[in-house]
Amino acid sequence: MKKIKKIIELSLLGGLSAVAAGALVACSQDEFSGGQNEAQQGGAFVIIEEVAPNQYKIKEQFPSAETRVVLQALDGTERVLSKEEMDTLIKAEEAKIDNGTSNLTNENAQMHSGGLSLGETILASAAGAILGSYIGSKLFNNQNFANQQRGAFSNQSAYQRSMNSFNQAKSGAKTNSGRSGFFGGGSKSSQSSSFGS
Repeated sequence: MKKIKKIIELSLLGGLSAVAAGALVACSQDEFSGGQNEAQQGGAFVIIEEVAPNQYKIKEQFPSAETRVVLQALDGTERVLSKEEMDTLIKAEEAKIDNGTSNLTNENAQMHSGGLSLGETILASAAGAILGSYIGSKLFNNQNFANQQRGAFSNQSAYQRSMNSFNQAKSGAKTNSGRSGFFGGGSKSSQSSSFGS
């Protein structure tokens, strides 16, 4: 854990988020193969990039011991979002889901060609699934969410890498048979909307 925290700190100072992500996935895979308990396997390291003013995409995400979201802004700066910031954004997005104005669930909503809002992007990521698991029932089996989740990545290869890393992590760990899928839903969760199924 100390090594992972040090890697993140160094990456932020040097602007090497991709290197940190690669190191984290290697560390995480070591932990999974070493049979660590499930409490150490429940996190995600997510890099979100701003692709246009107030429009975001998921650049990379990997399983990790702790949930961290690094935001890369248009001006080239990087910072780790606090849990309080993410909770606020997720709660605001939940309100939009409830009133039908979220791009994640409203089939009539038009997603910006550049990307989603920051709150939508976080909720579409593995970090959102962990921190916002309490609203999973509002997203489970929602086809528009499944489509937007795939589109929330910067490109298809980033999406596939994420799928592969979470599937490998899950296959190497002892899983709780009562939970499966991105939000811990049932076995009907489709692969396109689940990083752990």
